Order: sequence, then C-alpha cells, then structure tokens
Amino acid sequence: MNTPLLPKNVTRIQADEPFTFACHPGVSCFTECCRELELALTPYDCLRLRQATGLNSTELLNRHVIMEQEPHETFPRFYLTMVDDGRASCVFVSPDGCTVYQDRPAACRTYPMGRAAIRQPGNRTEIFHVLVRETHCLGFSEQQEHTAESYNQDQSLEQYNRFNDNLIAILQHDQVRQGRQFSQEQIDSFTLALYDLDRFRHLLQTGQLPEHKSGQITADPDQLADDEALLLWSMDWLSAVLFNN
Repeated sequence: MNTPLLPKNVTRIQADEPFTFACHPGVSCFTECCRELELALTPYDCLRLRQATGLNSTELLNRHVIMEQEPHETFPRFYLTMVDDGRASCVFVSPDGCTVYQDRPAACRTYPMGRAAIRQPGNRTEIFHVLVRETHCLGFSEQQEHTAESYNQDQSLEQYNRFNDNLIAILQHDQVRQGRQFSQEQIDSFTLALYDLDRFRHLLQTGQLPEHKSGQITADPDQLADDEALLLWSMDWLSAVLFNN
C-alpha cells in the first residue's frame, strides 16, 4: 500500500498498538480541539447532524455547512461552519462540551486518531490509522489505554466507517484517479445525492431524478423512509450517474 506522506506531528500506528488518551471536562484543554479548525463533513456526518438538530438537509446545508471546490478538485468539499467569535469555534460547542455529542461527526469521534481508507487494485480497500499530537492537547497524559481497534469501538465508529468506506468507490473511482472532469449537472447530483438527502428523497418520490444510461433505478418504500438505507441507495444511484454503471 502507498501510504501518504505524513506531517511531523502525525505518526502511523498499527491496529493493535496501544496508546493512552482521554478527553473529559477534567482535562484543562477540554473543547480546545473544537476551535480554530476546518472540520470536513462526510455524507453520514450530515445525516446524523440532521437528526441531532431537527433540521432538514437543505436547512442544515444553508445554516451550518460550507461547500468549497478548487479548480483542480474533482468534487466539492463540505465543512462545518464556525462561529465568528475570534476563535473560530464550532457552532455546536458549549462550555459543557458538545451539544450534539451523540451525533458528532466522525472526525470528532476519532480525534486524536485518524483513519484512512485507500482503494487498491482489484477493488480492495486498505485501512491505516494515525495519531495526531497537537500542542494544545493534554489528553495523551491521561492513563486510559486504547488501541486503534478499541478506540473505534469506544467511539461508536463502526457505522460511520461503513458509510465512509462505501463512499470510496466514488471518490477513488478509477475514472476520478485518471483525472476525469464532470459537468456541473453531475457535480450538482453529487451534492444532492450525498448531502441533501431530504430533497433527494422528494425528487425520487416524485419521479424527478435524472436518469442514467441503464434507466431509472427504483427504490422500495422502506428505502425511502429510512435515512441510512436511502443514503446507501443514493450512493449506488450516484455511481451509476457519474460512471454509467
């Protein structure tokens, strides 16, 4: 596997390699990691934040999400907005901690660990883990021991990882790696299917989704009603739209 070059404060760890870390109100740096950061959001992050806030997907995008796309990038990136308080604090952080803790994004759950999934030839996915040691973080002085595997379990990351790994088939598709560029209509479909799930559901229900070469995919009523099932279905739909699957 070709591992990306890592910054000096980031070290790769094995899945069973122990490290000590804990974050709680008793640590003096509590919530410092919730400030002055760029917090990338995955589609599943947005799904959970919709559920936590009671907003529909379009409202969440308009209120709390920034979309950016550089000219050289294939797809847009999505970030959580920060409060203009001089410290660029997360909109969901309070003196007592995270107000959406049960539905916090995967990047918050994994910190200070990072997890990367890289698609290899033959549609194999290689996983590796890293530790990020930032100067403000005192959590490494705590005595609670973890491994990458146990930390993933402790932070309830299984479902997040499932959806994020499923997305790799799109983000790291061979056509993307070969530099293919997509039309604005296709980019709009990317945003719709992955980040605006309520509007996607409405268009699906009313037969207004654009068709791909193999014709309109159909979804059963259970998929329409269940957010997680619909997101998995929308990824399949998007893959067909983008790559003529």
